Amino acid sequence: MSEQLSADDWICQGIKALTKSGFTALKADPLAKTMGVSRGSFYWHFSDLGAFHAAVLKRWREIAAEEIIAGIEADSDEPLKALLRRTFGARLDLERAVRNWAAFDPAAQGAVRAIDRRRLDYIEALLQRRGFSGTTAQARAQILYWTFLGFALSAAPVPAARLQGLLDEIQKMISA
Repeated sequence: MSEQLSADDWICQGIKALTKSGFTALKADPLAKTMGVSRGSFYWHFSDLGAFHAAVLKRWREIAAEEIIAGIEADSDEPLKALLRRTFGARLDLERAVRNWAAFDPAAQGAVRAIDRRRLDYIEALLQRRGFSGTTAQARAQILYWTFLGFALSAAPVPAARLQGLLDEIQKMISA
């Protein structure tokens, strides 16, 4: 790889390393070796490891919330159904890796709290658009989010037909 790497190249490699090997892989030396460059390239873009970690967490928030929300809002006339299909149909290795990191690192913990709040607020807003009162929307958003977290953290594969059946049941639960 060229010595002319951008900060974004490092962040993308960090996301890959985090997903594959966990947060302990987010260090300049192993990443530099993987990318075929010196660690000086890393320090050209990031003042220290903490700055790099902050950038990786920021990118995770973009990937795991903002990009999903923007895509759903732009492309769907049934955003809640699209959100369920997208989130329950996704590979969630990165989600598990970040949540594991948060068990050991206050900055990652803060990022997880922020994304949890963002996601909950979005789900609640979708439910209110469907006509649920604020209190009911808040309660159902929390239940839906806990369901997602349980699914994400279980890491157990679910066959497509079974997953569709579960999504159908979730749809029924939030339509009542």
